[in-house]
Amino acid sequence: MKVVDYTLLKKVIQPRALNGHKGEYGRLLLIGGTYPFGGAIIMAAMAAIYSGAGLVTVATDKENIPSLHAQLPEAMAFDIRDEKLLKEQIQKADVLLIGPGLAENPLEKATLQLVINLVSERQVFIMDGGAISFFSKEVLPFPKAQTIFTPHQKEWEWLSGLKLTEQTLEKSQEAVNAFPVKTIVVQKKHGTTIFQSGNRNCFQLSIGGPYQATGGMGDTLAGMIAGFTGQFKTSSLLDRVTAAVYLHSAIAEELSKKSYVVLPIEISKAIPKWMKRWCRK
Repeated sequence: MKVVDYTLLKKVIQPRALNGHKGEYGRLLLIGGTYPFGGAIIMAAMAAIYSGAGLVTVATDKENIPSLHAQLPEAMAFDIRDEKLLKEQIQKADVLLIGPGLAENPLEKATLQLVINLVSERQVFIMDGGAISFFSKEVLPFPKAQTIFTPHQKEWEWLSGLKLTEQTLEKSQEAVNAFPVKTIVVQKKHGTTIFQSGNRNCFQLSIGGPYQATGGMGDTLAGMIAGFTGQFKTSSLLDRVTAAVYLHSAIAEELSKKSYVVLPIEISKAIPKWMKRWCRK
């Protein structure tokens, strides 16, 4: 087990090429925010955009789109019920994130099934929140894409079969190893731990605290992970994911020095300045 520190940020975050364009910094598709959880996908999209994602498209409830665009005019958006457009956007994306604010209804289940059936080996596929709930409870095939799960402890219990009292480093690593090789699991808890199937070395945070215990924190983290995975291709996927997780908590810890509770949106707003601070010269 390796404790993560700021040196990973210096390794992963790199200056952009003078001739770089938005297509080089990730084409992201975010899916979620169905009634009554519209705010979750907005927070995930905000985190992805503020993390530097080149192009962000959101599939959500049609009624949620005006609220999304009021917060984030940079994002594209369409009705999650438009299956033709959804299929097109799945094919175009480099990184897909499904689950923030995904209600557990037949439409959402069918959407997850569709995405799992269509994603390919060239893509990164992140499952968060409602998607994890569906995936752990339903009989669904494992995606062909490079897959990342971001469960909190109860969701990890559903995925792994390990009760909260059984979720030791050793048993969690064994459970992760049952997934296809290179699958990544971000186990969210005090001392968040990042595992990868087939890799005996896991990463663990020594920062973060109860000031992060508020709605939307996990949605923001998922968006940051999506944003980082679409960029910084000279680093491994595991390093990119871990860097995003560390930066999320590092910003929260700094903000907590002046705030009793750290709001997810405040973390997102701080991301660009923190990335600039650690961008290697």
